[in-house]
Amino acid sequence: MCFLHQERSSALHSFHGFQRLHGNRFIASFPSLHASSKSTSCLSIKCGVRFRPCIDIHKGKVKQIVGSTLRDSKEEDGSALVTNFESDKSAAEFANLYKEDGLVGGHVIMLGADDLSKAAAVEALHAYPGGLQVGGGINVNNALNYIEEGASHVIVTSYVFNNGQMDLERLKDLVRVVGKQKLVLDLSCRKKDGRYAIVTDRWQKFSDVYLDKEVLEFLANYADEFLVHGVDVEGKKLGIDEELVALLGRHSPIPVTYAGGVTVMNDLERIKVAGDGRVDVTVGSALDIFGGNLPYKDVVSWHTRQETLMV
Repeated sequence: MCFLHQERSSALHSFHGFQRLHGNRFIASFPSLHASSKSTSCLSIKCGVRFRPCIDIHKGKVKQIVGSTLRDSKEEDGSALVTNFESDKSAAEFANLYKEDGLVGGHVIMLGADDLSKAAAVEALHAYPGGLQVGGGINVNNALNYIEEGASHVIVTSYVFNNGQMDLERLKDLVRVVGKQKLVLDLSCRKKDGRYAIVTDRWQKFSDVYLDKEVLEFLANYADEFLVHGVDVEGKKLGIDEELVALLGRHSPIPVTYAGGVTVMNDLERIKVAGDGRVDVTVGSALDIFGGNLPYKDVVSWHTRQETLMV
């Protein structure tokens, strides 16, 4: 992953680029977000692409679910949860596997707010302290608890993109509580009118914020990393969303991980090329440890080869 780490203009830390609706709610307009070249300085450059493992937890069990089907209950149109795989191994066992293989920065996602899922997530964090990020129901009241339980970062979407709109006060509150360096923004998105709209509430609700250069640059001032699921292809093993990967590779100024559609080893190379070596990758349902055909050990070997390219 290649990133030019810079100090950015303080103007980007204001509410510049948003229009107030009411109270503390804002919608994105981003008319002129750019940092002054006079106020930036190069700190470091690092290159390489990494495999970021995942542990998705639903009702206390490690599962692989088609995310776009995840709802609180069966819908009136007859749609229901589509589960690709359910493991007989615990979340902590997967955490230990990733620890043994030296995989850092994977994510534990609680696909529900039930106590069993929370307990399983905490067990995984205890098994690999500092090695995993955690998301799912994170808010200003519980974020620090998960950091104290061993999470390297907390991952947030719906709390910040509340009711389809950006709530900057909530985002700033999270930064005050855990710090920018402990916060990952989940910017998972779906295509809408030819653009990528951030989706929330189990990926069912479109926000009014679309991924582009200015949005990514603005949000980078409040997060250490981005996590982006290509929801239209996630969990379906239909191939990656190269257009989305390319957008992230071109415009994300901080580390970003893409998830969605990886099926074969060549997809990892396609992400590397499309993302210009700047986008990390998560693989879920396709892995043999999650019931798929792609050997986990082959992906780990690929990851190890990428590490030799780090400078």
